[in-house]
Amino acid sequence: MYDFSSAAADKPTLYADLLSAADALTASEPDPVANMANVAALLWQFLPDLNWAGFYRMVDDELVLGPFQGKPACIRIPVGRGVCGTAAATRETQLVADVHAFPGHIACDAASASEIVVPVLHEGRLVGVIDLDSPSPARFDSDDARGLEALAARIAARIG
Repeated sequence: MYDFSSAAADKPTLYADLLSAADALTASEPDPVANMANVAALLWQFLPDLNWAGFYRMVDDELVLGPFQGKPACIRIPVGRGVCGTAAATRETQLVADVHAFPGHIACDAASASEIVVPVLHEGRLVGVIDLDSPSPARFDSDDARGLEALAARIAARIG
């Protein structure tokens, strides 16, 4: 059994701890779904003030729901639609302080107020996105973006 925790006082340390835990859980596991499931659980455990944490996988030409923690979610998202689809289309992190102001936002959970979505690229190919939602406006910042981008880079080969 694994028991990971962090008492980090600042976000960079918190994300360093999260990255170490994700690395330990995924380093020797070849199954991408198992790796996404464990990383989603770590995100849920390590990061405060979330109401959804997980993955959408790139399948053919659309994003398909992957392992997550939180309420049931939208199953399929077209590339270019909503925050996840925009991250997939642009291959850039989407940091959204107010999801209600985001054009074309897809409201899977009406309680979500802010969101961050980070594309996961492996050998130049989009394999999916990491998606975090919060009920608090402006919950995510540049420290979250940097930490999640480092996580995406570390696990890309393990989920792709």
